[in-house]
Amino acid sequence: MSMTIANIVTEALSLSPQARAFVAERLLESLDVAPGGDLSPAWHDEIRKRCEEMDGGAVELRDAADVFARAYTALS
Repeated sequence: MSMTIANIVTEALSLSPQARAFVAERLLESLDVAPGGDLSPAWHDEIRKRCEEMDGGAVELRDAADVFARAYTALS
């Protein structure tokens, strides 16, 4: 069966937020793959672990601008 892009988007938008995030992540990953640039299994495991920690609320996420501002202040 051949699906059009519109059908794929419609189907994807009907997924749960978590499933949509997973699909979006996989699509974005597919754009970033450089020839010979595959990640090792250890990096895949680390990325999956960190994503699970973020999704589960086990870690506190901070705004990058705040982190950099504090770092620059500390260096001054």
